[in-house]
Amino acid sequence: MNKLIIYTDGGSRGNPGPAGIGAAFYNEKKEKVAEVSQFIGVATNNQAEYKAVIAALQKAAQLGATNLEFYLDSELVVKQLNREYRVKDKDLAPLFLQIYNLSLSFQRITYAHIYREQNKEADRLANEAMDRG
Repeated sequence: MNKLIIYTDGGSRGNPGPAGIGAAFYNEKKEKVAEVSQFIGVATNNQAEYKAVIAALQKAAQLGATNLEFYLDSELVVKQLNREYRVKDKDLAPLFLQIYNLSLSFQRITYAHIYREQNKEADRLANEAMDRG
């Protein structure tokens, strides 16, 4: 599996509060091939968004993908990952670094912002994780 299209979402109830992450993985034919839904403990919304990308990168590596297209509804995280904004938050900096290090094992990664309505599957997975927490 060369290319994966990945939708990720992270959420927190309370910000910070109980948090969950979700990621939905699709092949080029738009067929769902994997998903991640995980409770991550107490985190902020932005920390959860970052941790969703980290979990998705780890899963994509397990699936053997080399080319990744990410879609997130967090404009801040997309702009930080695309290096349009600097990461000023001391709690996000190590997560950004972890994403950078994980990304080195892929040939190509893109990050694009989408509206929340276009990210329903990843949102559902993140909310299910929070419900389990």
